[in-house]
Amino acid sequence: MNSPSLSFLIPLYNSAETIAMLVHEIAALSIEGGHEIVLVDDGSSDQTAEVCRQLLAEAPVPITFVSHARNFGEHNAVLTGLRLARGSYIVTIDDDGQNPPAEAKRLYEFARAQKLDVVFARHTEKQHSAWRNLTSALHEKISDWILDKPRGFYVSTFRCISGWLSQELGKNTGPFPYIDGLILQLTQRIGTLEVSHKKRAAGKSGYTLRKLVRLWLSTILNFSVMPLRLASVLGIATIGTGLIGMGWVLYVCVKDQRAVLGWESLMAVFLVFSGIQLMIFGLIGEYLGRLVQTINQRPQSVVREVARSAEWA
Repeated sequence: MNSPSLSFLIPLYNSAETIAMLVHEIAALSIEGGHEIVLVDDGSSDQTAEVCRQLLAEAPVPITFVSHARNFGEHNAVLTGLRLARGSYIVTIDDDGQNPPAEAKRLYEFARAQKLDVVFARHTEKQHSAWRNLTSALHEKISDWILDKPRGFYVSTFRCISGWLSQELGKNTGPFPYIDGLILQLTQRIGTLEVSHKKRAAGKSGYTLRKLVRLWLSTILNFSVMPLRLASVLGIATIGTGLIGMGWVLYVCVKDQRAVLGWESLMAVFLVFSGIQLMIFGLIGEYLGRLVQTINQRPQSVVREVARSAEWA
């Protein structure tokens, strides 16, 4: 079967209420050269897999359905889908229906016209909850600080990727991938395009605070040694503070032989220094733990099933 011009890659997690409507919207699009849909179920606990199998029999466009053996995370699911997508360009789109498929077509046309490897969508007005917007803004600041990208340049999960870049991304086998960090390591042919953002049609976001923290850790620890350098700076600052404190104690002892230094201040200093040491040890331990899991070849993902619609025949 000839490769389509565009692949729509949708990572799924508990998406039974939203995925059918989204797939039918995508199928109704007119794309010169044709398009396909790649669905990656990342260990959903609802009826997502059953809905996807029904879509395989109904949709008028080629569909590939992939089922992970358990939940590995959105970025792991995206890499699984990129290895199976056949399009000259691939649009990664969320499963909640908040990213209109018509805007995905605009991303594709813009990327092709400008000969870009990736185009990130920039939402004119986000329809997320207040706490989600806050955490997204925080993640953006972390990305500006850690990643090698223009300051203020917006990255998002709604993006269009060239087939070449998709193949390069698919070579990554690390257990803690972060797609945008990998993209910025591979190419500088990037752009942004403002798009609309809809309210969620049903269900609730699968991004809990715990998952967002895991994403932040992957961003910080997998793509930079900046935290270790900051730990070194903090250690030097602590030594300097200790020397100043020691000088002050000697000064007081020389000036007033009867001065009694309280144990409260000593305990406070001790607790501060001990806390800093434990924090640094924990940071080093996190790096070492990820290194051990990578060396032990912790799987990035495990595919249980791959099914394709009749249009593949």
